[in-house]
Amino acid sequence: MKFIGIIPARYASTRFPGKPLAMLGGKYVIRRVYEQVARVLADVCVATDDERIANAVKEFGGNVIMTSPHHKSGTDRIEEAVAKLGTDHDVIINIQGDEPFIHRSQIETICRCFDDSRTQIATLGKPFGCDSTSYDAIANPNSPKIIVDNHGYAMYFSRSIVPFVRGCEPGRWPAAYPFLKHIGMYAYRRETLAEITGLPQSTLEIAESLEQLRWLQNGYRIKVGLTDVETIGIDTPEDLARAEKSLAEF
Repeated sequence: MKFIGIIPARYASTRFPGKPLAMLGGKYVIRRVYEQVARVLADVCVATDDERIANAVKEFGGNVIMTSPHHKSGTDRIEEAVAKLGTDHDVIINIQGDEPFIHRSQIETICRCFDDSRTQIATLGKPFGCDSTSYDAIANPNSPKIIVDNHGYAMYFSRSIVPFVRGCEPGRWPAAYPFLKHIGMYAYRRETLAEITGLPQSTLEIAESLEQLRWLQNGYRIKVGLTDVETIGIDTPEDLARAEKSLAEF
């Protein structure tokens, strides 16, 4: 089975314009992401709508392809990139361009999800802590939760705390149920990627503002690989400053 990692990268960002070209430890953020992925996958490509990013990727010897500036999601950008590349890869992995600390184990875990022939889409989940101090993290709407079935397939994603633990004080919920945090990394079989990018927004997706609910609501199967690693994403200049401190420990 052949895998390719596609890294969607935009220059425009409300909270951090030019983020892919921010410097982290003397290298562009996008370069650090690219190099991490290239340590695991033989085929990697950046998909961007900005010539500045494209030129930077070419400068460090990376593969890059230009895409439309009008895409509403990274998934749509990846589909255009794959179509233009004309690849024969079986699985496309969506690597976030602001995850310079992505781990080898995370990429390997998401690849292994496709050992199961029923897997159409794969993503990652990380268990929350089970002590009472974990409740605030679980309650954070910016940390979507995953409900999985007994075979490791996603049943639902939510910004709310799911499931509701009846007859138990909220502070004791982390110890009463193994809550699972969604880590926003995806992989798709080639034919599945082409299909899901043609779907209209679904009611659940609009309600929760979670794109993966569109796929679930249309009957696609999402395998959830488990990881014990949570990387440091860069959304703001403050995140970049923290990442600089973490770089020495990585």
